[in-house]
Amino acid sequence: MTLLRGDALSAAFDHGSVAYDRLVAASPGYHAHLRRSARRLRLPEGGRGLRVLDLGCGTGASTAALLAAAPHARITGVDASTGMLDRATSKSWPPGVDFVHAPVEELAGRWRRGSFDAVFAGYLFRNLDDPDSALALVRDLLAPDGRLAVHEYTLGGSPVHRAVWNAVCSVIIQPAGRLAGDPELYRHLRDSVARFDAAPAFARRLRRAGFAGVRVLPLPGWQTGITHTFVARSTPAGRERS
Repeated sequence: MTLLRGDALSAAFDHGSVAYDRLVAASPGYHAHLRRSARRLRLPEGGRGLRVLDLGCGTGASTAALLAAAPHARITGVDASTGMLDRATSKSWPPGVDFVHAPVEELAGRWRRGSFDAVFAGYLFRNLDDPDSALALVRDLLAPDGRLAVHEYTLGGSPVHRAVWNAVCSVIIQPAGRLAGDPELYRHLRDSVARFDAAPAFARRLRRAGFAGVRVLPLPGWQTGITHTFVARSTPAGRERS
């Protein structure tokens, strides 16, 4: 299967947005894992005075996780899917939370360099044509020593992890997608994970992009070895520091 990209992927998410919240709520640990990854940003004082960018915010699950971890931060959620953002904006949010409809690739020039103290990206990079360009953009948008957390399906090195992922997709995820009327989107989910970086490779990608202090942190439950949090920090002009 050819992976969905660009407008085709946005359209698939537009259609899938109707059932998306219901399906992810049925996934054990989905929201708890997002909250854990958001806490791993370790934003001080509940994010008071900080600006946080939530890339690929979808229906707002990652935004809610960030809000729980940093209730005093100003959070901007960005997504390329109109349908997903319609779901996000229909929910109740406190002042200081706003949303922007745009593909990541079109964000260059929207904000000045160093506009954000932290960036969170949930389930984003494997869906991009050019993840390296997106990481360069993120690095530029972060203030010096800004914090990055990437929450992503990235298989570990063991064949067991790939076998578990394929089994869960075959038995649970893809049948649920068919019942929801979105089989193509959930085939994309399975294949995009299988074809994307393994966890060590994505960590190397972050280092090549100029991020420092890169760490790969596991998540518990059935997603151990399947979903990881990657934390890192920006450096001036992307130069690596010890």
